Amino acid sequence: MNYEHFMKTSEKILNYIKDKKQATARELTDFLLISERAVFKQLGNLLVENRVAKVGKPPKVFYIIKKDKELLEEIIDINKKDKKIIDENYLAITASGLRREGMEGFIYWCEKNKLPIKKTVAEYIKTLDKYGKYRKGGIIDGINKFKNTFQEVGVVHAFYLDFYNIERFGRTKLGQLLLYSKQSQDRKLIKELVDKIHPTINKIINRYNIDAVGFIPPTVKREVQFMKELRKNLNLSIKVINIVKIKTDIVVPQKTLNKLADRIENARSTIIVNETGKYNRILLIDDAIGSGATLNETAMQIKKKNIAKEVFGLSITGSFKGFDVISEV
Repeated sequence: MNYEHFMKTSEKILNYIKDKKQATARELTDFLLISERAVFKQLGNLLVENRVAKVGKPPKVFYIIKKDKELLEEIIDINKKDKKIIDENYLAITASGLRREGMEGFIYWCEKNKLPIKKTVAEYIKTLDKYGKYRKGGIIDGINKFKNTFQEVGVVHAFYLDFYNIERFGRTKLGQLLLYSKQSQDRKLIKELVDKIHPTINKIINRYNIDAVGFIPPTVKREVQFMKELRKNLNLSIKVINIVKIKTDIVVPQKTLNKLADRIENARSTIIVNETGKYNRILLIDDAIGSGATLNETAMQIKKKNIAKEVFGLSITGSFKGFDVISEV
């Protein structure tokens, strides 16, 4: 049965506009097969009821859903500088797996959480500024967190390329890319992430005269291993030292351990640096720093074995909030 046949003309108009996002009176006349006068009468009633709004001036007048007009006016009122910042920094992934970037993603998030767009944009920019103060030369150094967390610190610097998440607004763009590239095991998404971070990693290698690099091995077995793909796509010209993860009867990922002592024990017992070479400066690369135990214990092992004079740590994402366990990735 065609239920549309029994719908009111006004409801047909609303459904058509919702589907097409906007419509002219002529389009509605052709669709409904009624007179233009009848269409204008229906549109007039919908305007009075505040259910639709007019956009444009004669002869180009479009009708849109009222909510969409209010949204449009809010977006127009946001300055270009703020729009650019959001376009560069914001990424939303919907529950159905759709990717929405920049202002489109930010609007989606605001609507989902029933938040006013313009006001929330200002709050987002302010939050980015707050976290941006931790950056120096575009890089975050979490060495103070390591010094406040561990009795012995094996790295001279603990670089983060970005925070995993920020207060209220959740995961950063890099945090989103990291999470979903690992969970989906999507090589294309991993390559996109690597292309984004590659210049910064090269910058660190050149600035600190790094002569070898080590990749922290994964604990959880996946068909497509993120760290393996990271190493392959970075294709660094310097020596890669051999770091292995010991297989145990039961696999215990770091993210399942809440106590710092347990995380230190886990890293100390299951990570082996199997390297005979000698280097001046090694850069250890991990995907996400929670407590930093794995990175620090690996660095301590390198130092105790006299494999390198200095060890630098680098993570794609991390957090400064004390012992902040990143449990998703």
